[in-house]
Amino acid sequence: MTDTQRIDHSRIRRAVLTLATLAVAISLTACSHAMMMIHGTGVKRPAASEFGLGPRSSAEGRYVATLETPKPLRPRQMQTVRVTVRDTEGRAIDEAEISIAGGMPQHGHGLPTRPRVTRKLGDGIYEIEGVRFNMGGWWEFTLAIAGPGGADTVTFNLAL
Repeated sequence: MTDTQRIDHSRIRRAVLTLATLAVAISLTACSHAMMMIHGTGVKRPAASEFGLGPRSSAEGRYVATLETPKPLRPRQMQTVRVTVRDTEGRAIDEAEISIAGGMPQHGHGLPTRPRVTRKLGDGIYEIEGVRFNMGGWWEFTLAIAGPGGADTVTFNLAL
């Protein structure tokens, strides 16, 4: 065997080994995600009274938020929702900055999109676009609110 043939054979062997390693890594990742989907993460679903569009108090009690939807939330559809944010006295919070997070706690994954506030409509109402849930089940939809009363979060448990 010539040196050129040995080099080519070595390159082929390295390429095959690299592809095999990559395939195993992808399989293990997919398998662990599938197992989590089947068996869950051990997180317990909240009581039925904890579900809904609100009104819902924030974690530190600074704000009260309510989600509004033009039609019922559905899986596998891009949707726009509105949130109304008020202080504990019922006054509208118009100058808040809101970021959105969430996911399926029992499955261990987040939202498939990056929803964001696109319009401040006044009277404490904010429009959130880019909301999508990729399957039915229990979802958390969490708003991080930075307003005049300080920073706080409010989480909505949604059953789709």
